[in-house]
Amino acid sequence: MQMRNLGRTGLKISGLALGAMSLGAWANGDHDDGVRIIHAALDAGVNLIDTADVYSRGESEEIVGKAIKDRRDSVVLATKFTNPMGRSPNMSGGSRRWLTMALDDSLRRLGVDWIDLYQVHRPDPETDIDETLDALSDHVRAGKIRYIGCSTFRPHQIVEAQWVSQRRGFSRFVSEQPPYSLLARGIEADLLPVCQAHRMGAITWSPLAGGWLSGAHGGGGEKCVARRNRERRNPKRFDADQPANQRKAVMVEALSALAREVGLPLPHLAVAFVMRHPAVTSVLLGPRTMEQLVSLLPAADLHLSDDVLDRIDEITPPGETPNAADTGWADLHLLKDASLRRRHA
Repeated sequence: MQMRNLGRTGLKISGLALGAMSLGAWANGDHDDGVRIIHAALDAGVNLIDTADVYSRGESEEIVGKAIKDRRDSVVLATKFTNPMGRSPNMSGGSRRWLTMALDDSLRRLGVDWIDLYQVHRPDPETDIDETLDALSDHVRAGKIRYIGCSTFRPHQIVEAQWVSQRRGFSRFVSEQPPYSLLARGIEADLLPVCQAHRMGAITWSPLAGGWLSGAHGGGGEKCVARRNRERRNPKRFDADQPANQRKAVMVEALSALAREVGLPLPHLAVAFVMRHPAVTSVLLGPRTMEQLVSLLPAADLHLSDDVLDRIDEITPPGETPNAADTGWADLHLLKDASLRRRHA
């Protein structure tokens, strides 16, 4: 497994990483199976395990904690906070109060004294980034965190955070965690260049575009069941009647044909494509089963030629995301409160 430096740091992480969102009640509630999946990934050379407090309400962190109990020194452990963990209005967001509580809760569930990479899961427009970075820096100095990062931030939010850190002497975000796939290339236009300019690592998620590039979105039998379940849970991303998704379906057919032509399974082509971008440090795999993990691991050793990448560009234009629902973020200034975009007399 190829190792790469995480941004400007000296920390080495594997080109493929294990995302633990599917470990727990959300997908696979068998703790022993989850532990086996994590151990198989570690044995294959993966050293970055990424989870979040919100995944199955802390259950994912508990499974990860069980799996790494005797292997802590060889694991780069990452988790995230900000999403709601209770009904209280102060049990979410980026405030110093909640950040401190969330961090202590994650340390307890994971059974560790420190976390390698603690990430802001989503931007919190109601909390000044100055407060969040100040609190994170205090916990870095206290030894509870080694590095800090962000997830699904907009480019301007990353630039602001870097400016605040530099001006105030806070710890800097060393990584960003955006969605990136053959069907979601919008970050190539602005976010990935911003990461490169600030020497931040990019740990990308959803390389199979939520199943579009895994074969689970088409075909018959169980694959059709998986497709229908996705359409029910998230119609904006999967409903076949949506024009944007119809365009995606055409792209998937063309990409499948290209994969067959070059002798690769489509999922391997998809993962290898993401790994090839110079701004990408690591690609998160989110397997629910051992079979899914084992089937994707060989992609770590693939190197797509420039000719194949040029063919891909003809099918999925660089810097474009056909369906805005695949960007991974929602602009609250457009969706949450009309007063944020209207001047009142």
